[in-house]
Amino acid sequence: MTVSAEPADSKYERLIASARDGTPAVTVVAHPCDETSLKGAIDAAAAGLIDPVLVGPEAKIRAVAGEHGIDLAAARIVDAPHSHAAAARAVALIREGKGELLMKGSLHTDELMKEVAAAATGLRTGRRISHVFVMDVPGHPETLFITDAAINIFPTLDDKRDIIQNAIDLWVGIGMGTPRVAILSAVETVTTKIPSTIEAAALCKMAERGQITGGLLEGPLAFDNAIDPEAARIKGIGGPVAGRGQILVVPDLEAGNMLAKNLTFLARADAAGVVLGARVPIVLTSRADSVRTRLASCAVAALYANALRARVAVSA
Repeated sequence: MTVSAEPADSKYERLIASARDGTPAVTVVAHPCDETSLKGAIDAAAAGLIDPVLVGPEAKIRAVAGEHGIDLAAARIVDAPHSHAAAARAVALIREGKGELLMKGSLHTDELMKEVAAAATGLRTGRRISHVFVMDVPGHPETLFITDAAINIFPTLDDKRDIIQNAIDLWVGIGMGTPRVAILSAVETVTTKIPSTIEAAALCKMAERGQITGGLLEGPLAFDNAIDPEAARIKGIGGPVAGRGQILVVPDLEAGNMLAKNLTFLARADAAGVVLGARVPIVLTSRADSVRTRLASCAVAALYANALRARVAVSA
């Protein structure tokens, strides 16, 4: 395994520093009614990453802030009576053009995503909505994206096309260059016994034909020969991606969730999270996330929001 000589915090710290150089993204925070979610939003504002709009029961938000010594001077508050109303109002504010990012507060993810996915009032686009874990793995030289390990349970081939394109667009949009995309399976050969190997091969052909753009794709690859150059060499797998994968595309949610959690709990990796494919990036954080991970999630989303803002300005 290649061991990085970089300081342990360098990957996330670079993202956070880059995001500070841009304009703080106006971020609608849905129901930040506990210490963790409220402090996360306010810490991100203090770091110069976001400009928060807090949506939820104002009296409760202020009570939580008072109890835990959280300064709300930098935030605007939009009153909503409960979590469901907060989710609906937060999504409506995005639709009205009053926010560039959506951020989950202390409500359940399903409650927020139900409003995001609503056909008539949500934030759907022509793309499949998907999730990316932005992983900082100690001892590994590069940031890893793992997708999709949180939203799409058994994605179809067409879903995977969108999942990959979403991840590539994020990687490119936050200024990380052209990504090497490894499409994972249990083995690196195509076999009818493992359908994900056939889909991996099809996705690579789709990239050759311009149906997926902006990245270098290879698959199927097993996890070892996707990220370790020596494992790829031993298996005789060449090319620019094998052993050097940066975006890891998993066969299904179960595989991705287990991979991300294995890295988190065994390798002590940090896992920031962003949802893509909606009208705006969505910051999903967990109560177990560290302050650094929360800031990294906001930084990645803010960098992407800045890129999208610049793209709109150019097209106008």
